[in-house]
Amino acid sequence: MLVVISPAKKLDWSERAVEMTTPDFLNDASVLAETARGLSVAELKKLMHLSDDLAKLNYDRFRDYAENPTPAQVRPAALCFAGDTYQGLEAASLDDEEMRWAQDHLRILSGLYGVLRPLDAMQAYRLEMGSRLKNVRGKNLYEFWTTQISEALNRQAEASGAKVLVNCASQEYFGAVPVEALTLPVVTPQFMEDKNGTPKIVSFYAKKARGAMARYIIQHRLTEPDALLEFDAGGYGYREDLSTLGKPVFVRDAVAAQKAA
Repeated sequence: MLVVISPAKKLDWSERAVEMTTPDFLNDASVLAETARGLSVAELKKLMHLSDDLAKLNYDRFRDYAENPTPAQVRPAALCFAGDTYQGLEAASLDDEEMRWAQDHLRILSGLYGVLRPLDAMQAYRLEMGSRLKNVRGKNLYEFWTTQISEALNRQAEASGAKVLVNCASQEYFGAVPVEALTLPVVTPQFMEDKNGTPKIVSFYAKKARGAMARYIIQHRLTEPDALLEFDAGGYGYREDLSTLGKPVFVRDAVAAQKAA
């Protein structure tokens, strides 16, 4: 089983005493970084809808992006992203064996790097997949990556023996994966909160649950889609009546949400 998640806007740049690996699409990342480096602070602010301070921060990051970074300039991807999904994943608490399994079975989709393994060395950046950054291959990042991400996932699934891809990424990021180009079926879990008998998706909780599902897959070394239905972290339970083929739905009530918060 191969599972994909989204990156996060927020970063934790603490030093990590782990051996890092090299991302597959470094040349492409350099092309995009060079393109973004050509934008002014005001242009970056408009492109990514940022505040003045965040626009300046990311202008500096692209300015300082290095084709051959020093160890001080990089961090392992799964350990430096710090958004909602990563609160659920809790990558820093995975033991060595679990992290080794994750290195072969977990992938982070990235606007800048395309696909990252958990221990891939990445530089500090922010570039959402939905950004309309004009580049040498088109008018946005979807046109830049075309089928490269799908092809990379196919290769990684074959190398790891995965027979199914579990999509725990956001729609924005999984939109960069042309499903028709994949050689394995896709399962997309959905997570809902039940308040007063009406289940609905709440973005913050859903993001965290997607990370928790990725963790569940890693810790249990899951290989079959049916095994996902046993997921119960944070008080979620499988709801067959709401589920469809390839889209299992997990629901929890408000009390369980409060206990898990």
